[in-house]
Amino acid sequence: MINRRIRWLGFVLLACFVLLFLQLNNFQVRQAKALVNNPHNLTLLPDPYMLPRGDIYSSDGVVLAMSKPTNDGYGELRVYPSATATLFAGITGYESVAVGNATGLELEYNQLLAQHNSPASTLGQLLTQHKTTDDITLTVSAALQEVAANALAGRTGAVVAIDPRTGAVLAMYGNPTFDPNLFSVHGGPKGKSAYDTVMSNYNKLLSSPGDPLINYATAQAKAPGSTFKVVDTSAIFDRAPKLATNVFPSVPYVTLPETDGQRLSNFGGEYCGGSLAVVLLRSCDTAFALVGQSLGPEKLYLEASAFGFDSVPPIDLPAGEAAASNFPSPQDFVGDTPGLMKSAIGQENVTATTLQMALVAAGIADNGVIMSPHLLDKVIDDEGNLVETYQPRPWRRATSVQTAETVRQLMLGVTENPLGTAYGKFPAYLFPPVAAKTGTAQIDAQGCGTYNWLIATAPAGAGQTPTVAIAAIVPIPPGSSCVDSTGAQVAGPVVAAVMQKALAMQQ
Repeated sequence: MINRRIRWLGFVLLACFVLLFLQLNNFQVRQAKALVNNPHNLTLLPDPYMLPRGDIYSSDGVVLAMSKPTNDGYGELRVYPSATATLFAGITGYESVAVGNATGLELEYNQLLAQHNSPASTLGQLLTQHKTTDDITLTVSAALQEVAANALAGRTGAVVAIDPRTGAVLAMYGNPTFDPNLFSVHGGPKGKSAYDTVMSNYNKLLSSPGDPLINYATAQAKAPGSTFKVVDTSAIFDRAPKLATNVFPSVPYVTLPETDGQRLSNFGGEYCGGSLAVVLLRSCDTAFALVGQSLGPEKLYLEASAFGFDSVPPIDLPAGEAAASNFPSPQDFVGDTPGLMKSAIGQENVTATTLQMALVAAGIADNGVIMSPHLLDKVIDDEGNLVETYQPRPWRRATSVQTAETVRQLMLGVTENPLGTAYGKFPAYLFPPVAAKTGTAQIDAQGCGTYNWLIATAPAGAGQTPTVAIAAIVPIPPGSSCVDSTGAQVAGPVVAAVMQKALAMQQ
């Protein structure tokens, strides 16, 4: 009887041990991440500014953000090496003691960069807690980012370069920018507190022209001008293919319906018309205004939406740091055919970010599929082990394979035909075939200010797979002068410089 009781007691104790072991595994393996990030976890309470933090690297191995030991009571100061601080400010963002928050990738990937418990991967780790910080490596190249900045040459504007096959952002630079080190202080000069110093810097930036704290590449949407004609042309093949055979009248202007004789003119008042291929490479406003009228508001809206307008691109930045581009709804055009015709040439109430127009080019490049744009390449733990690699995924199908191929070939005329608006900007001795579209949108009624655009993808010859898609905007502000500027003249050299470097880096 006693032996039987001892056996039952042994079974019970063994069962308890097994249950305890399983629950320990449950906590330290299956639920490890959730428990670490639970707001009631007391291990999260220590001041994060006193703890180690992971580094951020560019794709070519340049340190973009790091933590330096200090003797001021905090222990760690987040710094951004001066060579790349302003180049990457719109991407890395900042982590600030005084402001009390973080932006950019510092916020987006805070759970990786901040000190945290690493999930157990061995039996020994099940019985101990190992705290770690992860480093993140980006898809963005410091060398290409520098080329983009140098091409803008201090002018307001932005450049976004994407690998259309994966959505990897190769370069993403906007100006004006800022130095995130302005916020990375623990104390101010001559007794000033860190709060006073940082908030002084912050308020100056808030009132600076061009909104340097708002990423020009992802969150500032401007009229895309004639680059939107790529969407128009896709809409023709997708939703009204009979229009593809139209021959448009060669005229200097069209009279807008429902007006008292108001005119919509071609650039410089030139006569322009012909087949779809010709009006695209010459960027005839009159022809595409008629295209918009023929397509109607619903078809144009559906095509714009398919390309990502009216949605925030799913780039890995915090909420609010990437903006939706806008194409008005069909209801907005009720009784406003003139507005529809102006919208078809990328003006009126149409706006787009540089990121969005790069995605338009990427969709045409990747056979109609727009891949989700992303900045993260991989995550490495503090022991040098690979934790995670980004897996590319589609965002949306913008158009059919056939339409994308057709439009891409039509865009070759923009750079290769002597009548093309970007002819000579991508010489054959330096570039493979480049499919492009220029855009020049008026900022004011007098035309003395313009948003100058160019989007492009390459290599885009027959049978080639494009590996780079780029968009650039360089505004000429009102009041500077009534200069005769175009997207090809102003934004063309910027795209050419980035395209040449990006293609060379892929070889």
